[in-house]
Amino acid sequence: MAINLDITEAPTRETRLGSITGYSGTLKDLVARTGCGASIKNGDRTFSQASSCSSGCAQTLLAGIVDAAVVNHAPIGCAGDTVYHNIANQYGRFYREWGNKNIQLVNTNMEEQDTVFGGTEKLREGIREAFRRFAPKAIFVTTSCASGIIGDDIKGVISELTDEVPVPVIQVSCEGFRSKVWASGFDAAFHAILTGIVKPPVRKRPELVNMVNFRGSARAYIARLFGELGLVPRFVVPFATVEELATVSEAAVTATVCTTLGSYFGTALEENYGVPYVKAIPPHGVAGIEAWLRGIGAAVGKESEVEALIDKERAATDADLAELRRRFKGKRAVLGMGPSYAQSYLGVLEELGIEVLHAASWHYDPRYDYGEQPPAIVRAASRENDITFSVGDQQLYEITNTLSRLKPDLYFSRHPGSSVWAAKLGITAVPVIDEYTAFGHRGLVNFGWRIVDALTNRNFVTKLADRVKLPYSGWWYGQDPYAFLDQEAV
Repeated sequence: MAINLDITEAPTRETRLGSITGYSGTLKDLVARTGCGASIKNGDRTFSQASSCSSGCAQTLLAGIVDAAVVNHAPIGCAGDTVYHNIANQYGRFYREWGNKNIQLVNTNMEEQDTVFGGTEKLREGIREAFRRFAPKAIFVTTSCASGIIGDDIKGVISELTDEVPVPVIQVSCEGFRSKVWASGFDAAFHAILTGIVKPPVRKRPELVNMVNFRGSARAYIARLFGELGLVPRFVVPFATVEELATVSEAAVTATVCTTLGSYFGTALEENYGVPYVKAIPPHGVAGIEAWLRGIGAAVGKESEVEALIDKERAATDADLAELRRRFKGKRAVLGMGPSYAQSYLGVLEELGIEVLHAASWHYDPRYDYGEQPPAIVRAASRENDITFSVGDQQLYEITNTLSRLKPDLYFSRHPGSSVWAAKLGITAVPVIDEYTAFGHRGLVNFGWRIVDALTNRNFVTKLADRVKLPYSGWWYGQDPYAFLDQEAV
């Protein structure tokens, strides 16, 4: 089995999948060098401007479980992204009309004294306080660089509190130094859920689909699509209950909106509980949603119903798509996103008639946990035209240099923090923050009209570029964008 649930920690993506965070070349070259069992060496940077941490990816999932709590065993600075987690939580609750409620997370506030003498006493109090304050159905203890480096005995503390805290208390190994790939934090969270919460099935539910996503803003749309197939979606992990997560093994199939997010969880459920995992390209755009729906249909024996649904969705959107392609003729773009979105949005922009000049992926998984190359990048590389392609963990100095050189009409990013740099260059920036942007036929049309709006009114980016001086000098703009990247000869 690819996923071993008998171990306490999920292996990092570098170890498990050979994932990389450094590459510069072309799309076709990258696919050729990582296909058919080939491996690629990671390119290290001699200068790094910014990065992120796997603990943030772990906590954004776990903090969204509605009746669980998170104890972040770390210095207070490691809880800085809690603000973002809470905003995302309120965003998801808004779509569900649940009313306002903060995430249930406490930080143990490790200080210098704790790094010398140990922080286990603060961890004990943190777990007790989380149980007292929130009365959760489960508690997840997320680790940090500080607690990991000094070797705090987290398992020992959890064991000591078994009788005192009568709910599952589960360690989540997501120290930032363990992996350069942020998404290893997703795997750490899913591993904790799989080993500490998920139970063997009591009964199988042939109508139930595990829908792995982030915030689930398209719940109504998905419920309608699935309803026409006689299926019911269960959105996980954020906004699920502990009880719902305990029974994900009873579902008929697992699907995901983001293959970077869902690969570990879906593969583990398939291998350990026989729940089929849909291995199609992500459901963005026409090709994506149709391949995804067909994957679900094949898993549950609803192939003819899926084809009827696809015909209906096409008929409702073909005219709009034709008009959008007419409007986008001659438009050129650069995109910078996480790997799943960077790969699938190459197809999305092609379907809209927008030419992609360059794509940047925040990391790259040469294969997924079920052993195959990402299908979206294989599909993109099969096109006749090649493009330049880079892999880097959101290194904005590289992106800014690339944008300055290529001067595209549009920049698409999954992170607003990178979109603003394109806007400062006078380039129309379209952040793809919601994971369901361009989801399905109707989502693609809505996304297209949003791009039309952005191109029609460029007043903001034009004035911003006139008034903002970027910190990069002419010397840097004269360099190759990847001058600080050591890599194999292409």
